[in-house]
Amino acid sequence: MTASPAPDLTPDSEHRGLVAMLPPRLRGFALLARFDRPIGWWLLFWPGAWAVALAGGAVQRWSLILWLLVGAIAMRGAGCVYNDIVDRDLDASVERTRNRPLASGAVSMRAAWAWLLLLCLIGLVVLLQLHWPAAIASIAAILPVAAYPFMKRITWWPQVWLGLVFSWAALVGWSEAWETLSAGGVLLYAGGICWVVGYDTIYALQDREDDALVGIRSSALRMGRHVRGGVTLCYAGAVVLWATAFWQVRADPLALAALLPVAAHLAWQVATLVPDDGASALARFRSNRTAGLLMFLACVVVGTPL
Repeated sequence: MTASPAPDLTPDSEHRGLVAMLPPRLRGFALLARFDRPIGWWLLFWPGAWAVALAGGAVQRWSLILWLLVGAIAMRGAGCVYNDIVDRDLDASVERTRNRPLASGAVSMRAAWAWLLLLCLIGLVVLLQLHWPAAIASIAAILPVAAYPFMKRITWWPQVWLGLVFSWAALVGWSEAWETLSAGGVLLYAGGICWVVGYDTIYALQDREDDALVGIRSSALRMGRHVRGGVTLCYAGAVVLWATAFWQVRADPLALAALLPVAAHLAWQVATLVPDDGASALARFRSNRTAGLLMFLACVVVGTPL
């Protein structure tokens, strides 16, 4: 009797696109910063772009949006390097992550720290483009970012902490575009947190078995068989908070209609999600790049003067 083949796993690091064309030494650094997986920096970037667009700056402040994109790429890369430095032993115990450059030994710890410093210097260049309220908001993110890799060891809800970190650009973009942090920016940020908890719970479905074995905690494990209902609540909370933020900018029921496409997309994710299918979870997670774009377009519509 032959053993059935193991189910296919999507590797955490993939040698594809421009990354595959790099020399092996440089490729290790690109994979360490997840440059082969742009979905991460798209998700980090979108909340900042929403804030600028909601201020009516989608066209006039295009350079600010571009700087936010550069900052998202650099700081997401830095966050991944730091996360892998902290998690290198755990990564070696999980099938999907054991080939990460630090866990596999392809990149040394000393080189990883140097790469982290370089990425942070790029982030500093972006920081210098901002006025002081937004710069202070950016600097305030350092502690939550530094604490995030440890959350999966002490709480079943590390996705909430990731939400605090990955939505932070909304506070930065709002402070820069509006020159102050008002209720609308806080509501936009809070909606982003709910969105992140939802999509990262979907992402964590891929690792439930390995996470349980090595003691990593996640919202996907905590929700158990109620994961679809839990994600639904997260996404519903995001839409309600975003609608309230829109109302702060334009108190018009028609403005709320701009949220219908992104709400429909999030509903599609939940309706078609197969929790026990890693490929389904990964596809729905990655589709949040489209959700972010739809939300950006909604912000453009609401923020553009009539």
